[in-house]
Amino acid sequence: MTKVGLQLPNFTFGVPDDEMFDVVAALAGAAEDVGVDSLWVMDHFFQLPALGGPDQPILEAYTLLGALAARTRTAQLGTLVTGVTYRNPALLAKIVTTLDVISKGRAILGIGAAWYDVEHLAMGFGFPAVKARMDRLEEAVQICRAMFDADHTSFAGRHHSTDDVRNLPRPVQRRIPIMIGGGGERRTLKLVAQYADACNINGDESTIKHKIGVLRGHCSDVGRDPSEVSITRLAAVFRTSSDDETRQTREFIKAQAGEDYVAQFDIGSDDEILSKLARLREVGVEEFILMFPFATPAQLADLGPFVAEIKSLPA
Repeated sequence: MTKVGLQLPNFTFGVPDDEMFDVVAALAGAAEDVGVDSLWVMDHFFQLPALGGPDQPILEAYTLLGALAARTRTAQLGTLVTGVTYRNPALLAKIVTTLDVISKGRAILGIGAAWYDVEHLAMGFGFPAVKARMDRLEEAVQICRAMFDADHTSFAGRHHSTDDVRNLPRPVQRRIPIMIGGGGERRTLKLVAQYADACNINGDESTIKHKIGVLRGHCSDVGRDPSEVSITRLAAVFRTSSDDETRQTREFIKAQAGEDYVAQFDIGSDDEILSKLARLREVGVEEFILMFPFATPAQLADLGPFVAEIKSLPA
């Protein structure tokens, strides 16, 4: 069965700050009620420009996930994705293990090389060059995998190390999944093949088909069965009621972000969106992570038939 996830990216609800989490919890509950398999939050400290920028509110990812773990029942919980520059990898493994315990076995570690330089500079995090961030990512996933899988681990890397580190209590899951976000063909997808249980890639049908082919090549190179790596895709969804509304929405996004960015959105009638997702399912996407940037709990509660249609898409 095709899986459906939901990302919760926006916290501008027009309510007092002490009621903000209640709205987030209501969104998560509504998503579970309509059959969503996973819930995701962004690992950012400043809101992204497309959602209003740094002057808009945003909650810290893992504090939020821990609270959602206590308010939800079935959905997997993760960040899409953790910036490797923001936390010591051993601390990150401890945080995710704690989330797994609180949620009774529903944690996922989503992780990537980080990119939002503005918040790095503002928060005082170092923002090294891409190669250095990728090197840190490779070490981080090795440390996290080791700490998820063993009581005592040691690791000596160029950027990170552990010395007989304990990780108790143990995760509830036999294997906490690690998802690596990004579609870089030479390094990111190679790391996915080497270490990850899932990847998250964006784009249209031709782009994703190509990326999956690259990933399979890396899996062959490292002697891994590509079926062991789940393919997920994140996209913002705009359901429209007419051709004119679809055209206007596309033009607005194109004007704001550029033509290439439009491919990261699913825009159109339900039938048009489902047809697009069916083609993506055929090329190998196994989980569609949807983002409805400004949806209310009531609007999410009406998504049951739409989610059921996605989940019924054949492989």
